[in-house]
Amino acid sequence: MNKKILIALLAGALVILWIGAFTDIDFSLARMAYDQPTHSFPWRHRWFAESFSHGVLKTALTVLAVAVVLPVAYDALRPFKALAPWWRVRLRVVALSAVLVPLTISLLKHVSASHCPWDLQAFGGTEQYVRLLQAALPNAPAGHCMPAGHASTALWLLSVMVFWLPHRPRMAALVGALMLALSFGVGWIQQLRGAHFLTHTLWSIWIACAIVSFLYGRMLRSKAGQGASTPV
Repeated sequence: MNKKILIALLAGALVILWIGAFTDIDFSLARMAYDQPTHSFPWRHRWFAESFSHGVLKTALTVLAVAVVLPVAYDALRPFKALAPWWRVRLRVVALSAVLVPLTISLLKHVSASHCPWDLQAFGGTEQYVRLLQAALPNAPAGHCMPAGHASTALWLLSVMVFWLPHRPRMAALVGALMLALSFGVGWIQQLRGAHFLTHTLWSIWIACAIVSFLYGRMLRSKAGQGASTPV
């Protein structure tokens, strides 16, 4: 992995850790989304947030991921003769990202003790708020809420930027930024619903960046990955 990317990832992790462990940003943003008079998150059951974002959009992104993974998996077993090596290696990065990003985030959620905002006493739930790095309360059930799972359905799209690397880094950065903006938007909607804190979404973004960076580093080790010319 490139040293600059490694330093950026380390710095990003420290910033997210600081936000979650030493600031009230998470709790303050959740309080802004919570309606005290009705003791609810108004966005929790709105059509756009629940039915569209958490239903239609999630399904569409999952179908898109499958539509990428299946042909690439088939190509790995029986290579398409018409597919150039340059395209093959990048498609494999995208396909692996479509699998590894949601899978990694899902596994981390499964072992996470963190609770979602709507589970906390301050927001109508039953659990107490515990900061990141604080010890879990005795006999408290695990919350399984961090990192943000819904955002992961879009975060694998960050890998699309590899089609412009290494020849057009500015275009790659633009595409990557747009994909991250889309993913953050998906995560933000969940925050408005009370399903996640800001840092839950940020950790998911960090994980996706780490995975895509690792896969890109592996790609660059191949001649097809570097490529003397690019069709993009």
